[in-house]
Amino acid sequence: MRLDGFGIFVEDMGKMIRFYRDVLGFEIKEGEDTSNVYLVKDGTLFLLYGRKDFEKMTSRKYQYVMGLNGHSEIALYVDTFEEVDAEYARAIENGAVSVLAPETEPWGQRTCYIADPEGNLIEIGSFGRAFEERG
Repeated sequence: MRLDGFGIFVEDMGKMIRFYRDVLGFEIKEGEDTSNVYLVKDGTLFLLYGRKDFEKMTSRKYQYVMGLNGHSEIALYVDTFEEVDAEYARAIENGAVSVLAPETEPWGQRTCYIADPEGNLIEIGSFGRAFEERG
């Protein structure tokens, strides 16, 4: 068994498509009225799935974390510390919610956190070198 990807169950598909496409640069071709966004970002499957559609498909009701939450995070990597600061500023200017402004952590990573419109945490970080050279 191998990891194929990850998904987020969303309430407002149009708003979430606009955020991930326009603010974070994910390539999303589906319309805002779709119930399922299925794409690959940097070799990883990323899925936005409408909550109501998933409940209908599985014939069950679910409890969802609401508002700003620490249930999970999406981690995005950039190659330089300067890019962390620039991407954070760009995301905030375009409507992301600030959770933690960029700072350099004791372990050498520069990191920041924003939230998408439904409160999911997104980390933007760097160890100051190319992705393939990190760690």
